[in-house]
Amino acid sequence: MQVLKEYLGFSATALNLRERRNNIIGSNIANAATPGYKARDINFEQILKAKEGDGNLVNSSQRHIAFSGAATSDRLQFRQSMNPSVDGNTVELSVEQMEFSENSLRYVSSLNFLNSRITGLLSAIRGE
Repeated sequence: MQVLKEYLGFSATALNLRERRNNIIGSNIANAATPGYKARDINFEQILKAKEGDGNLVNSSQRHIAFSGAATSDRLQFRQSMNPSVDGNTVELSVEQMEFSENSLRYVSSLNFLNSRITGLLSAIRGE
């Protein structure tokens, strides 16, 4: 079972992160007219590296302070606004729509890649 988890793990993790990012960006779009709302996002690449093991800090000397956590976190970050608004809302609809469409395309690509891996496994099980 561990082998199957390793075989599909990266693709499944990427798919989950893409879904989470779509929800966050969708929330930004929904709150585009809410006064004081701050646009949020996650850093997909850093979180994926941290989940796959590349995000941990390594001590090169015994004198370094030990750190056992990942170098990044899954916490939401605030997006910097290019054009500040009077009501304090930092959502820029054109930026959010572009980010949403790009992330949606990458979500579909991740889903297709995961589907092809599962299809390959099924073909191997059937002996085709």
